[in-house]
Amino acid sequence: MILLLLIIILVVVLRQRRMTLDAIALQNDEVNETLERTENELLRQSLEQREELLHSLQRLNDSLLNMMHSITKSQADQVNSLLKQSYDSSQASDARQQGMQRITEESLTRIEARMQSIEAGTARLLSQNEARMEALRKTLEEGMQLLRTENGQKLEEMRKTVDEKLHNSLEKRLNDSFAQVSTRLEQVYKSLGEMQSLTTGVGDLKRMLGNVKTRGIWGEMQLGALLEEALTSTQYARNVAVVPGSSERVEFAVCLPGREDDHAIYLPIDSKFPQEDYVRLADASNEGDVQAIEAAQRALLNAVKVEAKRIGKYIAPPHTTDFAVMFLPLEGLYAEVMRHAEVVEQIQREQRILISGPSTLLALLNSLQMGFRTLAIEQRSAEVWKLLGAVKADFGSFATVLQKTQEKIQQASNSIDTAFVRTRSIEKKLRRVEALDATETQQLLHDADE
Repeated sequence: MILLLLIIILVVVLRQRRMTLDAIALQNDEVNETLERTENELLRQSLEQREELLHSLQRLNDSLLNMMHSITKSQADQVNSLLKQSYDSSQASDARQQGMQRITEESLTRIEARMQSIEAGTARLLSQNEARMEALRKTLEEGMQLLRTENGQKLEEMRKTVDEKLHNSLEKRLNDSFAQVSTRLEQVYKSLGEMQSLTTGVGDLKRMLGNVKTRGIWGEMQLGALLEEALTSTQYARNVAVVPGSSERVEFAVCLPGREDDHAIYLPIDSKFPQEDYVRLADASNEGDVQAIEAAQRALLNAVKVEAKRIGKYIAPPHTTDFAVMFLPLEGLYAEVMRHAEVVEQIQREQRILISGPSTLLALLNSLQMGFRTLAIEQRSAEVWKLLGAVKADFGSFATVLQKTQEKIQQASNSIDTAFVRTRSIEKKLRRVEALDATETQQLLHDADE
């Protein structure tokens, strides 16, 4: 049984460990997929930016070439127009034509130099852009590699932590299981010892109850234990001569307060245990003999009636109450007698005897105890009234202290509200201040601490 329990616990722990490792692997796959998507997105954005920059440079180059062609064409047209005008006006303007041709050649030279400068700048921009893109790519690759390394380390730490926790949990559960099994075994051994002791005690009890005198002493002891549990020593008495001048003494009597303070009224309580009739009834019930059951019931009820007449001699008002209590020490015996309600009512009506078992007698004694307490409260009502007056005075001073405390709390709340308003004002003023990065902030705080 213990081995099966340990195997079940081990299987559950291994299953939890496998589920945890699967969750870690799934998380690792998700992290890798996220890293791949991020890398592809950054490469795509860099390629798009590179293509957009190349298109922009191409458009700029085409625009400059078109502009230079238009300027060259315009100047050539102007030169041709001037040459034609000069030729038409006079052939003597060769010097002017040569000057205009020189000017045109110089302009073309400057334009070609400017075009070369523009082409060199364009090439330089392309080279710088390619260098920046290469640096960006290396930075991204280094960042991705560092991120992969950190994720691998974190996943390894998580795996070690999970393994350690699973190992500790398994070890703890195994230790708890062994401890529970050991505790259960100790309880089983202890129960076996108690059963053996109980068997010995039952045998002793059976031998003890075999004697009539011993049965009476046992019932009297049980009755005394119930009285001792429910009442104080001054609220009941033993072996009391309830009738003055008589030698008859009842086993126990509850002392009830009388009209005069020095005179008490007794409630007689006597224990009776008709064992032979009850045992014959139990044996007949076990055998299922209907006639024997009826005969045993009649004998038991007759024995109870006889004992009720014997207890009736202890009733002597005004020295006692007008009724007495018959105590049956077994709940089964009490239940069997109470099944015959007509007999119980007859005993109460004719003999003025109240039949009670252990539980009902304890309830009766508790109700009497409540009556004693109510009487004590009535007798000490003046002291209680003075005590209530003192409590009222103390409560008035306590109310004053509470009012002062409430004022202090209100002042503290107002101070907190004022500090909160000033904090909000400072935050609004500090919104315009530029926040430092984490490195500079740590450096400044470190210098301030030093």
